[in-house]
Amino acid sequence: MATTTPTTPRNPTSRRRPAWLCLLLGLLLPFAAAAGDDPFLEFDDAPLSEPLSYPDWFKLSFLDLADDLDEAIAAGKQGLMLYLGQKYCPYCKKFLHGNLGMADIRAYTQKHFDVIGIDIHGQRSVTDLDGREWTERSFAVAQGINFTPTLVFYDADRREALRLTGYYPPYKFRAALEYVAGGHYRKEDFRTYLARAGVPLKFGAGEMDHEDFFSAPPYALDRSHWPAPRPLVVFFEQGDCHACDILHSELLSQPDIRARLAHMETVQLGVRADTPVITPDGRRTTARQWADELGLFYTPTLIFYDNNGAEILRLDSVVQFYRLSGVLDYVLSGAWRHYPTFQQWRRASRR
Repeated sequence: MATTTPTTPRNPTSRRRPAWLCLLLGLLLPFAAAAGDDPFLEFDDAPLSEPLSYPDWFKLSFLDLADDLDEAIAAGKQGLMLYLGQKYCPYCKKFLHGNLGMADIRAYTQKHFDVIGIDIHGQRSVTDLDGREWTERSFAVAQGINFTPTLVFYDADRREALRLTGYYPPYKFRAALEYVAGGHYRKEDFRTYLARAGVPLKFGAGEMDHEDFFSAPPYALDRSHWPAPRPLVVFFEQGDCHACDILHSELLSQPDIRARLAHMETVQLGVRADTPVITPDGRRTTARQWADELGLFYTPTLIFYDNNGAEILRLDSVVQFYRLSGVLDYVLSGAWRHYPTFQQWRRASRR
């Protein structure tokens, strides 16, 4: 199929929030209140013109991850944080300069984790926790890295405690650090922790933004018995979601994006709604139950399914024009059949 090439759980009010969260919200909410002017959610995501470098406090490592983890534990830290990024990635810059540029976040990260930088296109040797040897590039492929930055946290038991794919604003990243450092991952998933700890999934009241290209109910998305003529994208959103507002007002108003979406079946579901749904694999459920099963903790999340109902990939972090248009081309062109990750396809398409 021909496509257009891109041109360029809420906390009860009676529960007290931790002091660090109140401080961060006090710093961030003034930005969030100004819709259409949020430096953490709106930025140019075209490839950078100058390469990024790691912060000077990242650990100098021979990339033997077992040794690195042992050294971190011996130093009294909770474990390792692997940063998998790219030199010309604007989302990586936002994370390195924005999130890690905030003094309290940087100090908390350094206190609890040793941070190892890995270039997903690099050729340095990496020895993983099981003793297998890779290049940085082959390690990233084996890890299924679709988007950068990807952060992987390992604990003292060599267990993957949490993985964050893509860029998240500071308040969500700070919550992730607390989730791992506090050992909460041992007894609950990140979504449950966010709900219990009162970390906001939204800022401000209202219904979800609607687009005229969204399919109307009933949502019978079953593709398990017969192939559908078009791929499917499900928009999981909620009301009072600042990032959702930006998605609609900025990205979904772009003619290039709308032209691509016209070749897909598009469905919008509320993550807290009891809307009946038949999922792509033929199960009857509700939007709320499905979102819980999928472990969604960020809105908006866009999940793409092929004609037979298999998930291709998901966008569950901050996204701008360049990345979204690329993902739509990756899905519509069928490139995912030949390139298991978005990054492999992106690299091949630049040759």
